[in-house]
Amino acid sequence: MKSLAATLFVPALAQAQATGAPVKLALIEALSGAFANTGEAVFRNLLWAVERVNQRGGVKLPGGARPLMLERYDSKGQAEEAISMLRSAIDDGARFILQGNSSAVAAALLDAINKHNEREPDKRVLYLNYSAVDPALTNERCSFWHFRFDAHADMRMAALMEVLGPDKSVRNAYLIGQDYSFGQSVLREARRQLGAQRPDVQIVGDELHPLGRVKDFLPYAGKIKASGADAVITGNWGNDLTLMVKAAREVGFEGKFYTFYGNALGAPAAIGEAGLGRVVAVADWLPNVPTAPSEAFYQSFRQRFPRPQDDYVHMRMQLLVEALAQSIERAASVAAVPVANALERASVSLSGQSGRMRAADHQFQQTLVVGVMDRQGAPGVKFDVEGSGYGFRVVRVIAPEKAELPTSCKMQRFS
Repeated sequence: MKSLAATLFVPALAQAQATGAPVKLALIEALSGAFANTGEAVFRNLLWAVERVNQRGGVKLPGGARPLMLERYDSKGQAEEAISMLRSAIDDGARFILQGNSSAVAAALLDAINKHNEREPDKRVLYLNYSAVDPALTNERCSFWHFRFDAHADMRMAALMEVLGPDKSVRNAYLIGQDYSFGQSVLREARRQLGAQRPDVQIVGDELHPLGRVKDFLPYAGKIKASGADAVITGNWGNDLTLMVKAAREVGFEGKFYTFYGNALGAPAAIGEAGLGRVVAVADWLPNVPTAPSEAFYQSFRQRFPRPQDDYVHMRMQLLVEALAQSIERAASVAAVPVANALERASVSLSGQSGRMRAADHQFQQTLVVGVMDRQGAPGVKFDVEGSGYGFRVVRVIAPEKAELPTSCKMQRFS
């Protein structure tokens, strides 16, 4: 269930500089089962970020520099298993918990961490969330112990609407998502924002399906095609997205896909030529962001992980680890409360991308981009995805101040 792989790649020079006890980071994620590919993609990203910190000597603390150590805990994508892994991680000395793939698991972990930190103040932990985007986590369920580094679902939907809104070819929309808190929030917000910005668009389908249990999406794809939809709006991720777009291709659906995660993990290759100009994805960053520092960042990741199937780099996960390292050094401690207070004020930059943590709700504020699928080599598409021959051309860049949304968070604070 665990791996000390993060330490295996630390150069000897970095290990010589950072001689203190390692600062343990626990990754609690689905590393087996239907969504194992998403968990492994996260691990590669966080491992790379940890290596970068360790290569420059680790985190500097009053007692000397200390390396970061990333340990793996397999939740199998289940909330109960994630809570069991949380207990194991805390017993192993981890004080920083990292998770994100599944808002349902995130909600369970957050409740467990809140209770643990109240019961055992000497073993408090911080929860760093890189992908669980249910808006409630930084609104009515916000917590001093939780920090989210991804844009939440309402923010991502607003970014997609920057492209869908002016697209007059979309007259009928089909909404489909995974049946849990995140999928439900995506469809709810899609209905709301369509009603506000495109009341002329008719919603011709609105359904949820079981999370990670559908093996054959042909019945769903058939309904999408039969509905006359010009566009599908979905927050699906992992195999639930890949299998759905494969099925849509098989039935001959020719509409557009407005997605949260259509830019990798097999989706572009699955939809193939049918996706050219039709698959739209929103992200905090895409490989074809047209700047030299961004290009160098992406090429560096591909050098580290050269296999095509490993090609899914997340800028926000790099910024998460940078923000944590910065906050540990500013707090001059690895204790939860001083690090949390420093993390509330974190502002980080890397390869031309930057972001800041909003103290009011612990929601990271950063640039969002929207891309449209095209062939590699087309204007604006220097890089493809996973060796598929298809990449994403950036068509909208949403500045942090425009991407930012209000919060209803009322947080109990600690000092």
